[in-house]
Amino acid sequence: MVQEIYIIDDDDSSIVIFRELFRNDPEYKFISVKTGQIDIALKNIPSLIVINEDAIDRDVIDLCRKIRKDEDNTITPVIVVSSKTSREHRVRILRESVEYFIKKPVDEQYLYYTVKNLNRLLSSNRRVSPLTGLPGNVQIHAELKKRIGRGEPFSVLYIDLDNFKAYNDVYGFLKGDQIIEFTADTIVNSVHSDELDNTFVGHIGGDDFVAIVPGVNCEKLCQNIIFQFDTNVLRYFTDDDIEKGYIEVANRKGIIEQFPLTSVSIGVVVADVGRFHNILEISDIGAQVKHAAKSVMGSSYAIDRRK
Repeated sequence: MVQEIYIIDDDDSSIVIFRELFRNDPEYKFISVKTGQIDIALKNIPSLIVINEDAIDRDVIDLCRKIRKDEDNTITPVIVVSSKTSREHRVRILRESVEYFIKKPVDEQYLYYTVKNLNRLLSSNRRVSPLTGLPGNVQIHAELKKRIGRGEPFSVLYIDLDNFKAYNDVYGFLKGDQIIEFTADTIVNSVHSDELDNTFVGHIGGDDFVAIVPGVNCEKLCQNIIFQFDTNVLRYFTDDDIEKGYIEVANRKGIIEQFPLTSVSIGVVVADVGRFHNILEISDIGAQVKHAAKSVMGSSYAIDRRK
């Protein structure tokens, strides 16, 4: 996943340095932002913000406060690079919840590893769990807001498992975790193998996942996820259950109930340009269309294309 890092200065003196410093790291994308463009830039929710204090025509304290007060960037890391190195000035900046203050002249290796390690730490903290290693709700929401703000068409796949509780009851939570990991790998591999750029896969929690892909044509992707899932999920069942085609679970009254083998349901929301104004609208439609997919026996997908 590409990390967009905003370099805030008014004379473009820093962007060349960062691009050269990270020339062998294609996962980092550096974007120059003028202080007059900060409101627009913050809507894109960057991974990291670097402020070159010597090259801005604005009070750095006010700028840091503006970033921290922005609802979508309360946890976006900020680095201030400056030649104003008095202790009082440094403490004032750090008091605004700025992560790092780097003195000039800058040691390039120090700057390089500060950026790398800060992004690594943030990426780790934002993950929903070490089980799948996928981004959690904070990044999912940020990604959806970013796509809406850019005004580009995209599709959101809401993915979860059918009869997963029954599987856990029979096979146990450790086996259940294995199916969660398998599902995450299946989604990620399918999304990446579809040769799409600018894709995103997140783990909402439990057996719920989200995939965000550019464009509005994703039937092939849904079909591929289902094919890969149904083909390989059988290795998590006993031969007896595979032969029967169902598992048996005792309910609270001790009555044995039959549940089909675990399958996957995908509800797709097509976000044409201008269709949605916030992520709640997408989430509401997503719940409806996923319900439609889950009403079908076995693995299935449903796509909402309403205008």
